[in-house]
Amino acid sequence: MKLLSAALLVCLAAAAPAEAQIYSWRDASGNLVLSNKPRVGSGETMTTYAVPGPTLIRTTTKPAAPKAVSRYDDLIQQHSTTHGVSADLVRAVIQAESGFNPRAISPKGAMGLMQLMPATARELGVDDPFHPSDNIRGGVTYLARLLTRFHQNVELALAAYNAGPASVDKYGGAVPPYRETQAYVKKITAKSGVSTPPASPPTPTIYKWIELIDGRPTPRYSNVAPKGSGYEVIGRQ
Repeated sequence: MKLLSAALLVCLAAAAPAEAQIYSWRDASGNLVLSNKPRVGSGETMTTYAVPGPTLIRTTTKPAAPKAVSRYDDLIQQHSTTHGVSADLVRAVIQAESGFNPRAISPKGAMGLMQLMPATARELGVDDPFHPSDNIRGGVTYLARLLTRFHQNVELALAAYNAGPASVDKYGGAVPPYRETQAYVKKITAKSGVSTPPASPPTPTIYKWIELIDGRPTPRYSNVAPKGSGYEVIGRQ
């Protein structure tokens, strides 16, 4: 009987998901490295993130249960208002990134509701990426920075959130031609109803000048500046 009990305890211990670690450091070229194994015998400074049962956690884009969505409404509204970002946009980002699972972790090491990478989390002062309040604060702050960087262009900010700002810059300030990124941008703008309004066409300038016709000064108007004569700008149509 004692032997059976001991064997049962061993099986239970083996079945329990152990807390794992994600390690990050910079290599000799300055590139960020993420691994589930620590760097051994090197002088690089490592940052360690504890991940409870990472093999059991996956991100999802399936619709979340209404309770899961509404659970974070107050936090989303609070941080969206603070940074002037649409709360609907933030909700759509969270749905696409984690399916409202605060313990989600991607194969690349992005963590929590808004899937913050370790380096981004550190930069934003997020101590616990798996804590909903800390994660949403950091994610909304980062999204607001991207919107500012890309002049409130929602599509470019979302593309940068997904593929990185350098990718948007690489393609001349356009959404990169990556299938995943383009689908990501379309999905979130459709879900949130938030997108960049089309630019208004430029309004032509009206020019006025005086011509002598039959010896009489006559005012002339055009949206093209006259050549070889003085004129004044009197307004726009």
